[in-house]
Amino acid sequence: MRSAAVMMGGLTMALGAGLLGGCVKVQAPDKPIEITLNVNIKQEVVYRLEKDVQDLIKSNPGVF
Repeated sequence: MRSAAVMMGGLTMALGAGLLGGCVKVQAPDKPIEITLNVNIKQEVVYRLEKDVQDLIKSNPGVF
């Protein structure tokens, strides 16, 4: 019974020391956060152009 009480006291002290021992500092950065996105939009533009041309050919078949 006594050893359980000693263990519980030791656990409580260790937990308390762990909670009081560290400090967390939250601060905004000095410089703005940069997010670099390397996105290739060429395929989408070419696809849209291709669809527009197909629609143009369908609407004016005698031109081409």
